[in-house]
Amino acid sequence: MATTITMPQLGETVTEGTVAQWLKKPGDSVEKYEAFVEVSTDKVNAEVPSPVTGIIRELIVKEGETVPTGTPIAIIDDVATESTPLPNGSALRQAQDRLSPSEQVAEANHQASDEPVPGGNVGLGGPAYNAPPPPSNGASGASAATTPGGTRVSPAVRRLAREHRIDLAQVRGSGDHGRITANDILAAAAPAAAGAVALPPTAASATAVAVTPAPTAARTTGKPTYGSARPGDVIPLTQARKIIAARMVDSKRNAPHAWTMTEVDVTNVWKWRAREKDAFERSNGVKLTLLPFFIRAAVESLAAFPLMNSTFAEDGIHVHGEINIGLAIAAGGNLVVPVIRNADQLSITGIALAAGELIDKARRNRLGADDLAGGTFTVNNTGANGSILSAPILVPGQTGIVTTEAVVKRAVVRDDDSIAIRSMMNVCLSLDHRVVDGAVASGFLSDLRKRFEAMGPTGAL
Repeated sequence: MATTITMPQLGETVTEGTVAQWLKKPGDSVEKYEAFVEVSTDKVNAEVPSPVTGIIRELIVKEGETVPTGTPIAIIDDVATESTPLPNGSALRQAQDRLSPSEQVAEANHQASDEPVPGGNVGLGGPAYNAPPPPSNGASGASAATTPGGTRVSPAVRRLAREHRIDLAQVRGSGDHGRITANDILAAAAPAAAGAVALPPTAASATAVAVTPAPTAARTTGKPTYGSARPGDVIPLTQARKIIAARMVDSKRNAPHAWTMTEVDVTNVWKWRAREKDAFERSNGVKLTLLPFFIRAAVESLAAFPLMNSTFAEDGIHVHGEINIGLAIAAGGNLVVPVIRNADQLSITGIALAAGELIDKARRNRLGADDLAGGTFTVNNTGANGSILSAPILVPGQTGIVTTEAVVKRAVVRDDDSIAIRSMMNVCLSLDHRVVDGAVASGFLSDLRKRFEAMGPTGAL
């Protein structure tokens, strides 16, 4: 049976998509839930999983071509249904066969993106993940759904295990009910990678917000890419890079940027984090960084200075009722800004888990359109690479973006004229001068500094 794959709708308002890269070619085999094409829209870059196990018969749309959602892009011969007849009474398989090709893609997207990730669904009050049942035919399908011990494993984790050549039967899961997570696979792969290329981190380092990909191996064949640039290369523009460029130009053209900075004594919060980080990681499966502490202080300051959480429009300044914090993340040669929604309603722990989920999804190119929509203010950590001063460009439609710079120990003169070694960090703010003037911006930054400095070991996560 042949299955026609159509351009998926990656978001409610998305009407078209671009085939950024084919991950398979005609004649290649593809497993159910295995990614076979990367699609770009004006909101997101995403890998699309196959709804069936089969052989790629035809790639209808060329790389770089943009087509409306619902347009056929590929045909896959479903070898599973051809080789084994449908068991009588299999209601689940019969229901799947009645789905249209576009519905099959949607179902595959849904099931492949619901796996719990470190700091993800589990602990955030989201629905528990129910792994898809093993196929009724074929030993390989059954082993792909569970380990020999019967532990459910999500499609994304299985794929990660294949990439790192990890035997799932030898991995002890750290998730709920012994579920194997992406972190478990990376931890199992770490010994083999020691002395070679370091694996990309699963969460930010002690002071990091952004995800830094592992060094890209030297290119041997094919076109030059953003991650393998060499002197003299002309790198073709991907759809994602075109979108980034257009939005940055749009932001600088339309919003008159102004910039200000303050320095923050983070000694107390640094000690607090150091005291809690080991127990926090054991309990939650995600590293505790300065990020959630900083965001907690920022959302409190945004509540006190609501103009910083607004958008300029022709009919007036729209002050947002929600505080949705965007995280500027560099991953896979692209810049993405996924959003922590209603961040003001989350504790430090809740923010840490939500950020951990977004960072993990960005690293694995699993962000959806909904993850990237609705941001009202952005946080960026340029200090992850040692920067001490930055002047970031505003996300279009937002009034402010704030950076956390590198934490540096230095001698500081205290109020009593004593000299002490303190952990200091610069915090920089770019702002839309159409919305706020210096008094509001500096007041917000001063308030943020005071709240951040007031955090200490007596607080609660």
